[in-house]
Amino acid sequence: MLRSEGDTRSWILKALREAGSSVASEFAGLSERDLTARPAEGELSIKEIAAHLRDAENLAARQIRSALERPGKTLPHHDIDLLPMERDYRRSDILEVIGDFRRTRSETVLTLWGLSDPEWESGGRHPYRGEISVETIARELAQHDLEHLWQVRRLKAQMNVSVRVSTDRDEFDSPVDQP
Repeated sequence: MLRSEGDTRSWILKALREAGSSVASEFAGLSERDLTARPAEGELSIKEIAAHLRDAENLAARQIRSALERPGKTLPHHDIDLLPMERDYRRSDILEVIGDFRRTRSETVLTLWGLSDPEWESGGRHPYRGEISVETIARELAQHDLEHLWQVRRLKAQMNVSVRVSTDRDEFDSPVDQP
């Protein structure tokens, strides 16, 4: 579906594709030590941030599907900010985490790409936030990517690890498709 250049939804789709690829590329080539180092007590390591992004992507995908399949109903929800501390994400395989993130991101972007205007506006009920639309979920997901992209870059700079921006789509198994 072609959208006009000034269209907010086009921006959201572009941001999700590009930030998803940029976020994933930030983890390439890092040592296990760099991936698992926590900057301070109670703060997340780079690997834990990657797993958090995967969790956020999975939750957003479930919420979007729910909003489209059951408009107006309660959306899936859980506090994904607690999961890195509850689960031992520092032992996770980074390639598996990033592969899962990218596969789900690709599915999310493809789903959003094909939506009609009424579908973008459909939504559901969040137990704490009230009514939210598919567009709101997608916009907040793009903003969430950017927040963590900068967080990872700051951590890499603090560790004197090269901050690189890569568009090499062969670094991980599952590229984010661009419709």
